[in-house]
Amino acid sequence: MKLLPSRLLSIAVVATLAGAGTAAAAQELNLYSSRHYQTDEALYEGFTEATGIRINRIEGKGDALLERIKSEGMNSPADIFLTVDVARLFRADQEDLFQAVDSKILTATVPTHLRHPQNHWFGFSTRARLIFYDTAKVMAGEIKSYEDLADPKWRGKVCIRKSSNTYNQSLLGSIVAAHGEAKAEAWAKGVVANFARDPVKGDTNQLRGIGTGECVVAVANSYYFVRLLTKPEARDAGLAEKIGVVFPNQDGRGTHVNISGAGMLKHAPNKAAAIKFLEYLTSTPAQRHFADGNNEYPVVAGIEANDALKSLGAFKVDPVNVAVFGENLATAQKIFDRAGWK
Repeated sequence: MKLLPSRLLSIAVVATLAGAGTAAAAQELNLYSSRHYQTDEALYEGFTEATGIRINRIEGKGDALLERIKSEGMNSPADIFLTVDVARLFRADQEDLFQAVDSKILTATVPTHLRHPQNHWFGFSTRARLIFYDTAKVMAGEIKSYEDLADPKWRGKVCIRKSSNTYNQSLLGSIVAAHGEAKAEAWAKGVVANFARDPVKGDTNQLRGIGTGECVVAVANSYYFVRLLTKPEARDAGLAEKIGVVFPNQDGRGTHVNISGAGMLKHAPNKAAAIKFLEYLTSTPAQRHFADGNNEYPVVAGIEANDALKSLGAFKVDPVNVAVFGENLATAQKIFDRAGWK
């Protein structure tokens, strides 16, 4: 398929949406979202302004929303399920909750590796799972890959979240894809042996562990670090300046990224509005909102990350289709359990 330049695609998206605005004035969209960012208000307002379609929003945790959609069955009012991790998109698809979307705009703008192979769901922003280190205790270049986290030299020095965390499950799913189950299990056992403490909740808490001296190396998503860099809480003042950043596996497969994504639900009562919403999420205003509102990487070519993210540097992304992480979820959890990863 020949791709249009991103600027022309953005014009096409906005023009299509705006042209439908008057006719859509009485329409509505029912959105079930597990994104918990207050900055998304501007995203939804922008869609309504562009189309005249009112959004009725239900927010909650991803798994709870999935159970609600399942229990509502054919009578569900939900048009779109929007969430922050490919694991939940995979679970929704396994439950046959999505339907394929036929949209030239979406297939032209969302890269193939960031969407479902049959277009059941699409990624609209990415976040990189990065390694961070105490610059007073670790030399630049001393740790380069996810695999290095299992090196015995980091015994008692690594902080990372619990095995129940979907970001970690997807990361391990990517390692299974790269190395196979046996080597992935050896890696997980090596990381457990290197724990500085029992895993705790929250990526920010992993970074704070570096500040307190509890951790020397930590794993967290990119946008958590950027928050520390740009809008730290009082207790985190100056912490970001003490932390070095590693984009792992730049000499190999590239850095693992996860997505915020969405799909149209199987029994969507407002199908046309749902497709318009998904297409809107690829427009320049929406992509800029992901970048500026929550420090996420845009997925549409030609739309840049914000200045804070760009200050971390450019990097090579692992090109494996993110759907693979979902396919490896069950295997990843079994590995975590066998490794004793709490």
